[in-house]
Amino acid sequence: MAAIAVAGGLMLVAGCQGGDDSSGQADGSPTPTTVAPAAQLALSPTDGTADVSPTTPVQLSVTDGTLGEVSVTDAAGTVVEGTVAEAAPAAAPAAATSGAPESSPAPAAADATSVWTPAAPLAYGTTYTLTAEATNAEDDATSATTTFTTVAPGTLSTPSIGPLDGTTVGVGMPIRVYFDQPVTDRAAVESHLAVTSSTPTDGRWSWMNDSEVHFRPSTYWPANSEVTLDADLYGVDMGGGVWGEKDRSVSFAVGSKHVSVADAGTHTLTVYADDQVVQTYPMSAGGPENPTRNGPHVVLEKRADITMDSSTFGLAVDAPGGYRTDVQFATRISNNGEFVHAAPWSVGQQGSSNVSHGCINLSTDRAQWFFDFSQPGDVVEVVNSAGPTLSSVDGDIYDWAIPWDQWVAGSAL
Repeated sequence: MAAIAVAGGLMLVAGCQGGDDSSGQADGSPTPTTVAPAAQLALSPTDGTADVSPTTPVQLSVTDGTLGEVSVTDAAGTVVEGTVAEAAPAAAPAAATSGAPESSPAPAAADATSVWTPAAPLAYGTTYTLTAEATNAEDDATSATTTFTTVAPGTLSTPSIGPLDGTTVGVGMPIRVYFDQPVTDRAAVESHLAVTSSTPTDGRWSWMNDSEVHFRPSTYWPANSEVTLDADLYGVDMGGGVWGEKDRSVSFAVGSKHVSVADAGTHTLTVYADDQVVQTYPMSAGGPENPTRNGPHVVLEKRADITMDSSTFGLAVDAPGGYRTDVQFATRISNNGEFVHAAPWSVGQQGSSNVSHGCINLSTDRAQWFFDFSQPGDVVEVVNSAGPTLSSVDGDIYDWAIPWDQWVAGSAL
Protein backbone atom coordinates (compact mmCIF):
# COMPACT_ATOMS: atom_id res chain seq x y z
CA MET A 1 0.00 0.00 0.00
CA ALA A 2 2.90 2.38 0.79
CA ALA A 3 4.50 1.67 -2.60
CA ILE A 4 1.28 2.33 -4.41
CA ALA A 5 0.83 5.62 -2.55
CA VAL A 6 4.31 6.81 -3.49
CA ALA A 7 3.82 5.95 -7.17
CA GLY A 8 0.56 7.82 -7.22
CA GLY A 9 2.23 10.84 -5.67
CA LEU A 10 4.92 10.87 -8.43
CA MET A 11 2.35 10.74 -11.15
CA LEU A 12 0.49 13.63 -9.58
CA VAL A 13 3.65 15.76 -9.36
CA ALA A 14 4.55 15.04 -12.95
CA GLY A 15 1.09 15.91 -14.14
CA CYS A 16 1.04 19.19 -12.27
CA GLN A 17 4.42 20.29 -13.59
CA GLY A 18 3.35 19.69 -17.19
CA GLY A 19 0.09 21.55 -16.80
CA ASP A 20 1.56 24.66 -15.08
CA ASP A 21 4.39 25.39 -17.70
CA SER A 22 2.85 28.14 -19.84
CA SER A 23 6.14 29.78 -20.97
CA GLY A 24 7.49 27.01 -23.15
CA GLN A 25 6.40 24.65 -25.90
CA ALA A 26 4.31 21.55 -25.23
CA ASP A 27 7.48 19.45 -24.77
CA GLY A 28 8.89 21.93 -22.24
CA SER A 29 11.59 23.46 -24.53
CA PRO A 30 11.86 27.31 -24.74
CA THR A 31 10.33 29.24 -27.66
CA PRO A 32 13.09 30.00 -30.30
CA THR A 33 14.07 33.66 -30.87
CA THR A 34 14.28 34.90 -34.53
CA VAL A 35 17.58 36.64 -35.41
CA ALA A 36 17.80 38.72 -38.62
CA PRO A 37 20.72 37.66 -40.86
CA ALA A 38 23.55 40.13 -41.30
CA ALA A 39 23.49 42.27 -44.44
CA GLN A 40 25.98 41.20 -47.09
CA LEU A 41 27.70 43.49 -49.59
CA ALA A 42 29.30 42.50 -52.91
CA LEU A 43 31.32 45.20 -54.73
CA SER A 44 32.57 45.33 -58.30
CA PRO A 45 35.29 45.81 -59.48
CA THR A 46 36.61 43.47 -56.84
CA ASP A 47 39.43 44.48 -54.55
CA GLY A 48 42.84 44.69 -56.23
CA THR A 49 41.54 44.72 -59.80
CA ALA A 50 43.87 46.57 -62.20
CA ASP A 51 43.61 47.86 -65.77
CA VAL A 52 39.93 48.69 -65.35
CA SER A 53 38.29 50.82 -68.03
CA PRO A 54 37.29 54.16 -66.44
CA THR A 55 33.78 53.60 -67.82
CA THR A 56 33.31 50.18 -66.22
CA PRO A 57 30.16 50.29 -64.03
CA VAL A 58 30.87 50.41 -60.29
CA GLN A 59 28.28 48.03 -58.86
CA LEU A 60 27.06 47.33 -55.33
CA SER A 61 24.86 44.34 -54.50
CA VAL A 62 23.16 43.97 -51.11
CA THR A 63 21.68 40.77 -49.72
CA ASP A 64 19.47 40.75 -46.60
CA GLY A 65 19.78 44.45 -46.10
CA THR A 66 19.53 48.01 -47.33
CA LEU A 67 22.35 49.99 -48.89
CA GLY A 68 23.52 52.95 -46.84
CA GLU A 69 26.35 55.42 -47.29
CA VAL A 70 28.61 55.05 -50.33
CA SER A 71 31.85 56.95 -50.87
CA VAL A 72 34.62 56.86 -53.46
CA THR A 73 38.04 58.43 -53.02
CA ASP A 74 41.14 58.65 -55.18
CA ALA A 75 44.67 57.72 -54.12
CA ALA A 76 45.12 61.11 -52.42
CA GLY A 77 41.97 60.58 -50.36
CA THR A 78 39.98 63.17 -52.26
CA VAL A 79 36.29 62.35 -52.43
CA VAL A 80 35.02 61.67 -55.94
CA GLU A 81 31.53 63.06 -56.41
CA GLY A 82 28.91 60.66 -57.74
CA THR A 83 25.40 59.34 -57.38
CA VAL A 84 23.93 55.95 -56.60
CA ALA A 85 20.98 54.63 -58.59
CA GLU A 86 19.27 51.59 -57.18
CA ALA A 87 17.65 48.92 -59.28
CA ALA A 88 13.89 48.62 -59.06
CA PRO A 89 12.94 46.73 -55.90
CA ALA A 90 11.87 43.12 -56.20
CA ALA A 91 8.18 42.31 -56.01
CA ALA A 92 6.82 42.11 -52.46
CA PRO A 93 6.27 38.57 -51.14
CA ALA A 94 2.73 37.20 -51.05
CA ALA A 95 0.68 37.91 -47.88
CA ALA A 96 0.68 35.19 -45.19
CA THR A 97 -2.14 32.68 -45.48
CA SER A 98 -4.99 32.77 -42.99
CA GLY A 99 -4.18 30.98 -39.79
CA ALA A 100 -0.38 31.52 -39.93
CA PRO A 101 1.03 32.01 -36.43
CA GLU A 102 1.67 35.64 -35.50
CA SER A 103 5.21 34.74 -34.40
CA SER A 104 6.29 33.85 -38.00
CA PRO A 105 9.53 35.77 -38.89
CA ALA A 106 9.36 38.59 -41.45
CA PRO A 107 10.74 37.71 -44.89
CA ALA A 108 14.35 38.72 -45.58
CA ALA A 109 14.91 41.91 -47.52
CA ALA A 110 15.07 41.36 -51.27
CA ASP A 111 18.50 41.48 -52.93
CA ALA A 112 19.26 44.83 -54.57
CA THR A 113 21.90 45.96 -57.05
CA SER A 114 22.93 49.58 -57.41
CA VAL A 115 25.34 51.44 -59.65
CA TRP A 116 27.54 54.31 -58.55
CA THR A 117 27.99 56.85 -61.34
CA PRO A 118 30.69 59.54 -61.09
CA ALA A 119 29.74 63.16 -61.70
CA ALA A 120 32.70 63.36 -64.10
CA PRO A 121 34.29 60.35 -65.82
CA LEU A 122 36.95 58.52 -63.85
CA ALA A 123 40.48 59.22 -65.03
CA TYR A 124 42.90 56.85 -66.71
CA GLY A 125 45.78 55.43 -64.65
CA THR A 126 44.22 56.26 -61.26
CA THR A 127 43.55 54.24 -58.10
CA TYR A 128 40.11 54.50 -56.49
CA THR A 129 38.67 53.13 -53.25
CA LEU A 130 34.97 52.42 -52.85
CA THR A 131 33.51 52.07 -49.34
CA ALA A 132 29.90 51.09 -48.75
CA GLU A 133 27.66 50.36 -45.79
CA ALA A 134 24.47 48.34 -45.47
CA THR A 135 22.10 47.56 -42.59
CA ASN A 136 19.97 44.50 -41.95
CA ALA A 137 16.41 44.33 -40.62
CA GLU A 138 17.60 45.01 -37.06
CA ASP A 139 19.64 48.04 -38.19
CA ASP A 140 22.93 46.28 -37.65
CA ALA A 141 25.55 47.77 -39.97
CA THR A 142 27.95 45.99 -42.31
CA SER A 143 30.68 47.68 -44.37
CA ALA A 144 32.86 46.62 -47.30
CA THR A 145 35.72 48.22 -49.25
CA THR A 146 37.27 47.61 -52.65
CA THR A 147 40.25 49.31 -54.28
CA PHE A 148 40.82 49.20 -58.02
CA THR A 149 43.05 50.93 -60.58
CA THR A 150 42.03 52.18 -64.01
CA VAL A 151 44.08 51.34 -67.06
CA ALA A 152 47.00 53.54 -68.14
CA PRO A 153 46.80 53.54 -71.98
CA GLY A 154 49.89 53.47 -74.13
CA THR A 155 48.14 55.65 -76.72
CA LEU A 156 44.99 57.78 -76.68
CA SER A 157 42.98 58.33 -79.86
CA THR A 158 40.34 60.89 -80.81
CA PRO A 159 38.82 60.43 -84.28
CA SER A 160 38.04 63.09 -86.84
CA ILE A 161 34.43 63.11 -88.01
CA GLY A 162 32.67 64.34 -91.13
CA PRO A 163 30.29 66.00 -91.75
CA LEU A 164 31.18 68.76 -89.32
CA ASP A 165 28.82 69.64 -86.51
CA GLY A 166 26.08 72.09 -87.48
CA THR A 167 26.51 71.78 -91.24
CA THR A 168 23.94 71.02 -93.93
CA VAL A 169 24.84 68.41 -96.56
CA GLY A 170 23.29 66.65 -99.50
CA VAL A 171 21.63 63.25 -99.45
CA GLY A 172 24.79 61.45 -100.57
CA MET A 173 27.15 62.48 -97.77
CA PRO A 174 28.12 59.48 -95.62
CA ILE A 175 29.26 59.80 -92.02
CA ARG A 176 33.03 59.31 -91.98
CA VAL A 177 35.10 58.56 -88.88
CA TYR A 178 38.88 58.72 -89.21
CA PHE A 179 41.28 57.37 -86.57
CA ASP A 180 44.89 58.46 -86.24
CA GLN A 181 45.88 54.93 -85.14
CA PRO A 182 44.88 51.58 -86.68
CA VAL A 183 41.86 50.05 -84.92
CA THR A 184 42.52 46.44 -83.93
CA ASP A 185 39.20 45.82 -82.16
CA ARG A 186 36.76 47.11 -84.77
CA ALA A 187 33.72 45.57 -83.07
CA ALA A 188 34.43 47.37 -79.77
CA VAL A 189 34.70 50.71 -81.56
CA GLU A 190 31.72 50.20 -83.85
CA SER A 191 29.49 49.21 -80.93
CA HIS A 192 30.11 52.66 -79.42
CA LEU A 193 29.14 54.60 -82.56
CA ALA A 194 25.41 55.38 -82.41
CA VAL A 195 23.58 57.12 -85.27
CA THR A 196 20.07 58.53 -84.89
CA SER A 197 18.04 60.37 -87.51
CA SER A 198 14.74 62.20 -87.49
CA THR A 199 13.64 59.91 -90.33
CA PRO A 200 14.73 56.37 -89.44
CA THR A 201 16.95 54.56 -91.95
CA ASP A 202 18.52 51.14 -92.39
CA GLY A 203 22.02 52.63 -92.23
CA ARG A 204 25.04 50.49 -91.40
CA TRP A 205 28.73 51.00 -90.68
CA SER A 206 31.35 49.64 -93.06
CA TRP A 207 35.12 49.70 -92.55
CA MET A 208 37.04 51.16 -95.46
CA ASN A 209 40.37 50.24 -93.84
CA ASP A 210 41.88 49.80 -90.36
CA SER A 211 41.60 53.49 -89.53
CA GLU A 212 38.43 54.59 -91.33
CA VAL A 213 34.78 53.59 -90.98
CA HIS A 214 31.76 55.06 -92.83
CA PHE A 215 28.00 54.97 -92.23
CA ARG A 216 25.28 55.20 -94.89
CA PRO A 217 21.77 53.87 -95.59
CA SER A 218 21.05 51.42 -98.40
CA THR A 219 19.77 54.36 -100.48
CA TYR A 220 20.47 58.06 -100.15
CA TRP A 221 19.60 59.84 -96.91
CA PRO A 222 16.00 61.07 -96.58
CA ALA A 223 15.91 64.72 -97.60
CA ASN A 224 15.30 67.41 -94.98
CA SER A 225 16.22 65.27 -92.00
CA GLU A 226 18.40 65.67 -88.92
CA VAL A 227 21.19 63.21 -88.09
CA THR A 228 23.31 62.80 -84.95
CA LEU A 229 26.36 60.65 -84.32
CA ASP A 230 27.28 59.91 -80.70
CA ALA A 231 30.82 58.53 -80.66
CA ASP A 232 31.10 57.38 -77.04
CA LEU A 233 34.70 56.22 -77.23
CA TYR A 234 36.15 57.37 -73.90
CA GLY A 235 37.27 54.30 -72.00
CA VAL A 236 36.94 52.01 -75.03
CA ASP A 237 39.80 49.60 -75.69
CA MET A 238 40.45 49.87 -79.42
CA GLY A 239 43.11 47.17 -79.29
CA GLY A 240 46.86 47.32 -79.63
CA GLY A 241 47.25 49.52 -76.55
CA VAL A 242 45.07 52.28 -78.05
CA TRP A 243 42.17 53.65 -75.98
CA GLY A 244 39.51 56.26 -76.69
CA GLU A 245 40.49 59.70 -75.44
CA LYS A 246 37.05 61.32 -75.24
CA ASP A 247 33.42 61.19 -76.38
CA ARG A 248 32.25 63.24 -79.34
CA SER A 249 28.82 64.14 -80.66
CA VAL A 250 28.15 65.57 -84.12
CA SER A 251 24.80 66.70 -85.50
CA PHE A 252 24.11 67.78 -89.06
CA ALA A 253 21.18 68.40 -91.37
CA VAL A 254 20.42 66.72 -94.69
CA GLY A 255 19.08 69.28 -97.13
CA SER A 256 17.11 68.98 -100.35
CA LYS A 257 17.64 66.00 -102.61
CA HIS A 258 19.96 66.97 -105.49
CA VAL A 259 20.92 64.08 -107.77
CA SER A 260 22.37 64.63 -111.23
CA VAL A 261 22.98 62.04 -113.95
CA ALA A 262 26.00 62.60 -116.19
CA ASP A 263 25.49 60.33 -119.21
CA ALA A 264 28.78 59.97 -121.09
CA GLY A 265 26.96 58.08 -123.84
CA THR A 266 24.44 60.82 -124.67
CA HIS A 267 26.77 63.64 -123.50
CA THR A 268 24.08 65.18 -121.30
CA LEU A 269 23.92 66.25 -117.66
CA THR A 270 20.40 65.93 -116.24
CA VAL A 271 19.88 67.69 -112.91
CA TYR A 272 17.13 66.61 -110.50
CA ALA A 273 15.84 68.47 -107.45
CA ASP A 274 13.58 66.39 -105.23
CA ASP A 275 13.19 63.91 -108.11
CA GLN A 276 12.06 66.59 -110.57
CA VAL A 277 14.16 67.52 -113.63
CA VAL A 278 15.31 71.12 -113.32
CA GLN A 279 18.02 71.28 -116.02
CA THR A 280 19.34 69.22 -118.93
CA TYR A 281 22.70 70.44 -120.20
CA PRO A 282 24.99 69.29 -123.02
CA MET A 283 28.33 68.20 -121.59
CA SER A 284 31.63 66.56 -122.44
CA ALA A 285 33.03 63.81 -120.21
CA GLY A 286 36.47 62.23 -120.07
CA GLY A 287 37.91 61.15 -123.40
CA PRO A 288 39.14 57.64 -124.32
CA GLU A 289 42.56 58.14 -122.67
CA ASN A 290 41.17 59.71 -119.48
CA PRO A 291 37.60 58.47 -119.09
CA THR A 292 35.41 59.68 -116.24
CA ARG A 293 34.77 57.04 -113.58
CA ASN A 294 31.32 55.44 -113.58
CA GLY A 295 29.13 55.34 -110.49
CA PRO A 296 27.68 57.74 -107.92
CA HIS A 297 30.06 60.59 -107.09
CA VAL A 298 29.60 62.94 -104.13
CA VAL A 299 30.13 66.69 -104.26
CA LEU A 300 33.04 67.46 -101.93
CA GLU A 301 33.77 71.16 -102.36
CA LYS A 302 33.30 74.15 -104.65
CA ARG A 303 35.98 76.51 -105.96
CA ALA A 304 34.96 79.59 -107.93
CA ASP A 305 38.50 79.78 -109.34
CA ILE A 306 41.07 77.01 -109.39
CA THR A 307 44.25 76.19 -111.29
CA MET A 308 44.21 72.64 -112.66
CA ASP A 309 47.63 71.09 -113.10
CA SER A 310 48.24 67.67 -114.68
CA SER A 311 51.40 67.26 -112.65
CA THR A 312 49.25 66.67 -109.56
CA PHE A 313 48.44 63.19 -110.89
CA GLY A 314 51.83 62.45 -112.42
CA LEU A 315 51.59 63.95 -115.92
CA ALA A 316 54.11 66.73 -116.52
CA VAL A 317 52.66 70.00 -117.71
CA ASP A 318 54.92 70.00 -120.79
CA ALA A 319 54.28 66.34 -121.61
CA PRO A 320 51.86 65.32 -124.36
CA GLY A 321 48.39 65.82 -122.93
CA GLY A 322 49.75 67.80 -119.99
CA TYR A 323 48.12 71.05 -118.93
CA ARG A 324 48.01 73.90 -116.45
CA THR A 325 44.76 75.81 -116.77
CA ASP A 326 42.81 78.34 -114.73
CA VAL A 327 39.23 77.11 -114.36
CA GLN A 328 36.06 78.77 -113.13
CA PHE A 329 33.09 77.38 -111.21
CA ALA A 330 34.67 74.05 -110.31
CA THR A 331 32.52 71.63 -108.31
CA ARG A 332 34.69 68.74 -107.07
CA ILE A 333 33.01 65.30 -107.29
CA SER A 334 35.94 63.06 -106.32
CA ASN A 335 39.46 63.28 -104.99
CA ASN A 336 41.00 61.91 -108.17
CA GLY A 337 40.70 65.29 -109.90
CA GLU A 338 37.16 64.98 -111.29
CA PHE A 339 35.13 68.20 -111.31
CA VAL A 340 32.08 69.63 -112.98
CA HIS A 341 33.48 72.92 -114.27
CA ALA A 342 33.39 75.61 -116.90
CA ALA A 343 35.26 74.68 -120.09
CA PRO A 344 34.64 77.33 -122.76
CA TRP A 345 37.34 75.70 -124.91
CA SER A 346 35.23 72.54 -125.37
CA VAL A 347 31.78 74.08 -125.99
CA GLY A 348 31.93 72.80 -129.57
CA GLN A 349 32.24 69.18 -128.34
CA GLN A 350 29.77 69.48 -125.45
CA GLY A 351 26.72 67.44 -126.32
CA SER A 352 28.49 65.44 -129.02
CA SER A 353 31.80 63.92 -127.82
CA ASN A 354 33.97 63.30 -124.76
CA VAL A 355 37.24 65.20 -124.81
CA SER A 356 38.08 66.12 -121.20
CA HIS A 357 40.78 64.70 -118.93
CA GLY A 358 38.06 63.08 -116.77
CA CYS A 359 35.98 66.08 -115.72
CA ILE A 360 32.46 67.03 -116.73
CA ASN A 361 32.81 70.06 -119.04
CA LEU A 362 30.03 72.65 -119.27
CA SER A 363 29.77 76.11 -120.76
CA THR A 364 30.62 78.91 -118.36
CA ASP A 365 27.05 80.01 -117.65
CA ARG A 366 25.86 76.44 -117.15
CA ALA A 367 28.83 75.63 -114.90
CA GLN A 368 28.02 78.70 -112.81
CA TRP A 369 24.40 77.62 -112.43
CA PHE A 370 25.47 74.13 -111.33
CA PHE A 371 28.05 75.65 -108.97
CA ASP A 372 25.40 77.81 -107.29
CA PHE A 373 22.91 74.92 -107.15
CA SER A 374 25.27 72.37 -105.59
CA GLN A 375 26.07 71.69 -101.96
CA PRO A 376 28.57 69.25 -100.43
CA GLY A 377 26.94 65.83 -100.31
CA ASP A 378 24.95 66.20 -103.53
CA VAL A 379 25.20 63.25 -105.90
CA VAL A 380 26.44 63.10 -109.50
CA GLU A 381 25.85 59.67 -111.00
CA VAL A 382 28.13 59.02 -113.98
CA VAL A 383 26.84 56.39 -116.42
CA ASN A 384 27.91 54.91 -119.76
CA SER A 385 31.52 56.06 -119.49
CA ALA A 386 34.32 54.01 -121.02
CA GLY A 387 36.11 54.20 -117.67
CA PRO A 388 36.02 51.85 -114.67
CA THR A 389 33.72 52.27 -111.68
CA LEU A 390 34.68 54.68 -108.91
CA SER A 391 36.70 52.86 -106.25
CA SER A 392 39.13 53.31 -103.36
CA VAL A 393 41.89 54.48 -105.71
CA ASP A 394 39.79 57.51 -106.64
CA GLY A 395 39.45 59.19 -103.29
CA ASP A 396 37.73 58.98 -99.95
CA ILE A 397 34.03 58.85 -100.92
CA TYR A 398 33.12 56.04 -103.28
CA ASP A 399 30.60 54.59 -100.82
CA TRP A 400 27.57 54.48 -103.13
CA ALA A 401 29.48 52.49 -105.74
CA ILE A 402 29.70 49.59 -103.27
CA PRO A 403 26.74 47.16 -103.54
CA TRP A 404 24.65 47.09 -100.35
CA ASP A 405 25.40 43.45 -99.49
CA GLN A 406 29.13 44.14 -99.72
CA TRP A 407 28.67 47.29 -97.67
CA VAL A 408 26.92 45.38 -94.87
CA ALA A 409 29.63 42.71 -94.97
CA GLY A 410 32.13 45.46 -94.11
CA SER A 411 30.62 45.88 -90.66
CA ALA A 412 32.43 44.36 -87.66
CA LEU A 413 29.12 43.61 -85.91
